[in-house]
Amino acid sequence: MQPLIWDRRPDGLRAPAMVCAFQGWNDAGDAASSAVSFLASSLDARRFARIDSEEFYDFQANRPSVQFNDDNEREIVWPTVEVFEASAPRAPRDLVLVQGVEPSLRWRAFSAHIVDLAEALGVQVVVSLGALLGDVPHTRPVAMSGHASDPSLMERLGMQGSTYEGPTGIVGVLHNACVQAGLPSASLWAGVPHYVAAAANPKAALALVRRVEGLIGVSVDVSELESAAADYERQVGLAVQSDPEIQAFVERLEQAAESDEEVSTDDVPSGDMLAREFQRFLRQRGHESK
Repeated sequence: MQPLIWDRRPDGLRAPAMVCAFQGWNDAGDAASSAVSFLASSLDARRFARIDSEEFYDFQANRPSVQFNDDNEREIVWPTVEVFEASAPRAPRDLVLVQGVEPSLRWRAFSAHIVDLAEALGVQVVVSLGALLGDVPHTRPVAMSGHASDPSLMERLGMQGSTYEGPTGIVGVLHNACVQAGLPSASLWAGVPHYVAAAANPKAALALVRRVEGLIGVSVDVSELESAAADYERQVGLAVQSDPEIQAFVERLEQAAESDEEVSTDDVPSGDMLAREFQRFLRQRGHESK
């Protein structure tokens, strides 16, 4: 069986751009996957293909789930990557959206299949999205970084190039595969406050969507995401205020952000403690709203 399974062949895509995100290591606060899901929902994207999971997943690490379908029959839902097409009104190009779970195995082969798909569809640029945990305060604009395959794309990103060295995920491997294939590509990353790692981060997702809009010339209505981002910032602010130690730490992050200094790791409260406090706060808020 071929890894790429077609539902149908998309026809008449206009100068398409491919936007990719994968749940898992690359996706702090679900920001990258949420950004692509938002684009898909806003543009009424339609699935046209998926990647067969058998070759690329360790099912002990990414287990399938059992659920009931519309006919009340039990079925197995496997982790996978799906591919969608979306027509962007009043834009010069269409989108190909790739989203799903980060594969466990054979990353080079997986990336080669995505590159082959992009070339077969006439994709003009590939944009991969990621999000990473960092010492960034939730009260400031989302810290963005990125890199691109050529200087003109880097200029359009309007940001400093990433100087990161270290472990990478499928986003980094896919971007490198695009570069090696001569396919114009860019990789965008949003910084997510590590002290709210357990919560979905619509503020970071919004920042990624806006960067994608500027890079590929496609516009969507982000009012829903703006509202979710504002509510997120309020909720996190209340949670931070509920614990003096966390509040003091966030204030140090804010001061460091203004002066471009680093916060000493000796001053960082335990990540487990921060997560427990935030989850406790959310549970309390949930009970109060009932």
